[in-house]
Amino acid sequence: MKNIKDYDLNELKQELINIGEKPFRAEQIFKWLYVEKVHSFDEMTNLSLELREKLKRNYDMCNYTVVRKLESKDGTKKYLFGLSDGNAIESVLMQYHFGKTVCVSSQIGCKMGCKFCASTGIAFVRSLTSGEIVEQIIAIEQDIGEKISNVVFMGIGEPFDNYDNVMNAIKILNNQKGLNIGARHISVSTSGIVPKIYQFADENVQCTLSISLHSANNETRSSMMPVNNAYNIQELIKACKYYISKTNKRISFEYALAKDNNDNQKAADELVDLLHGMLCHVNLIPINKIENGKYIKSSNENIIKFRDYLNSKGITATIRRELGSDIDAACGQLRRKNLK
Repeated sequence: MKNIKDYDLNELKQELINIGEKPFRAEQIFKWLYVEKVHSFDEMTNLSLELREKLKRNYDMCNYTVVRKLESKDGTKKYLFGLSDGNAIESVLMQYHFGKTVCVSSQIGCKMGCKFCASTGIAFVRSLTSGEIVEQIIAIEQDIGEKISNVVFMGIGEPFDNYDNVMNAIKILNNQKGLNIGARHISVSTSGIVPKIYQFADENVQCTLSISLHSANNETRSSMMPVNNAYNIQELIKACKYYISKTNKRISFEYALAKDNNDNQKAADELVDLLHGMLCHVNLIPINKIENGKYIKSSNENIIKFRDYLNSKGITATIRRELGSDIDAACGQLRRKNLK
């Protein structure tokens, strides 16, 4: 059965026409789904009984239940959601001074094989649909009784390996008649799927683009991220420069610092040379411990030294605040759990 949350508003209007209904009904349904956040078609009381029955026959509503919720000492919450097919995904709620941010998953498992990421240790199952992505936001808003202000596509999976569903989810999240999360409050992270960076640039959406870089050296990056064997650093930077020229938007480069690997002076100099003159920001991430992971976090002293050096060379760099590491909810620690 089709998930009614897989459709943006224009698609939903067409769906209503296809089942013999007036398209204006789509806006009513959209409000029930994303403003009122109802759990059943029966609750859509301004629709006729006949239409509600028709919707029940043709569509599912994809309501998530919280299977498990862990809360960090810093207030970060990690959710395990059960999907209708028996699979499970994780999402994280983080509290910042500017509001509440949810890190969403875009796939069940991941194909990318990044050596510092816990998602590497699990088999890829499938991509999430648009509705399954959006439902993570709805379920968390319902759980906390508050509105989510920011969304980051940095959970399980590679968003650009599920490009169409991610882009459609962004349309749904961004719609002013629904969840109304501004595009500038949505960030999409990719490990470096170069063709999709060009496509994303051409669509010129106002979302932030984040690139998992982690090294300016092909040999080092390939050892950390197999995707570099398909799209090397030179190809990646060329695509990034195209994105900047097309959108005039700053790119955020993510750089996880691992002891004795990519945190030395040579690595810093290579990074400065690579990014010199680009409209960008470097987000330094203290690498997080994962099960069977081979990388160790760089020392705090070294992380600060690395940041200060980049800034002294004109590369804007900040250190990402560590949130949720005590519940395995920090960057790189999410993995698909089995339901038990």
